[in-house]
Amino acid sequence: MHNDRPLLARLNWYWIFQLAGWGFLPLLMWAMLPAPLRSGTQASVAIWAGVSGVLISDVWHRLLKRRIQAGVRVGWQTMLSAVLVLGALNTAVQTLGYVVVRPFGTSLTNISWLPGALMFWWGVYIVWNVFYMAVLSLRRATRAEAEALRLEVTAKEAELRALQAQVNPHFFFNSMNSVRALIYEDADAAAQMVDQLASVMRYALQSGHHDTVPLAAEMEAVQSYLAIEKIRFEERMRVSVEIGIGLERVRIPPMALQTLVENAVKYGVEASAGGSEIHIRAQRLDDRTVHIEIANLGAIVPFANSTKVGLVNTRKRLALALGANAQLDLSENSGWVRATLTLPEAA
Repeated sequence: MHNDRPLLARLNWYWIFQLAGWGFLPLLMWAMLPAPLRSGTQASVAIWAGVSGVLISDVWHRLLKRRIQAGVRVGWQTMLSAVLVLGALNTAVQTLGYVVVRPFGTSLTNISWLPGALMFWWGVYIVWNVFYMAVLSLRRATRAEAEALRLEVTAKEAELRALQAQVNPHFFFNSMNSVRALIYEDADAAAQMVDQLASVMRYALQSGHHDTVPLAAEMEAVQSYLAIEKIRFEERMRVSVEIGIGLERVRIPPMALQTLVENAVKYGVEASAGGSEIHIRAQRLDDRTVHIEIANLGAIVPFANSTKVGLVNTRKRLALALGANAQLDLSENSGWVRATLTLPEAA
């Protein structure tokens, strides 16, 4: 079965460090010997020490791992006791190696070397246990960080889905009110409106599964929505669209642009007896930033709660989907109300 994990993640780092550490020990023991005492038999004893260290420390590793998995606390008293026992055990095994191999050609009758040997092996196992616990702590910290990141991403996705779920019913009910108002006046126009509404709702349902959508897809939904409102307002609504070259693939949260266009229609066209122009313009400011502006004739007035929800919703979805650099600004200048989306483009 194909494993998609990176090579470094598939390596058994325990055995890599285990073999590397204990493989270095015979070299260290060999280097510590005076030159006249270096021999083939002495080398075999050093190798004996490395092999016995691998086996003894691995048994301790398995016992330690089993205790940790069982939830048993491993305190400093346990580690100190383990160091004393492991050091004494490896000293005994090393002594056996000297008895069997006899690198100096005589049996061991003088035990003056024993305290030094014990101190050496205790030091070795102190280093082994400190290193092992440090690696274990680092691994736990990494796993905890990864879990925290996973939970953060899950929470972000849940919040984003909840915000998107607020948009679709808001738009749908507004559009249904438009159909209801028209159905008694012009049945054919109402039928066209229903067709356009179905197109927009299909887009809203499909795009709701994504954090962002291409600007081109969003503009198709906006055009369908404007076609609905054009049936209602006829010449009172005048729309111009200007999308810069190459901006069709810019990513935005689904229904974000549509929400702002809906506000422009409601507070520009619908609120004025003479209607309003609506300008939709997208342009690239630099290599990493895109501005999308929706402008309508009128003035900023205290909006209804539903519109406040729409604007707040859009700002939150921008931040969640595109980061803190994505912004929505609302301004009024010379009789025009402008909603401006500032979007960071992916590198």
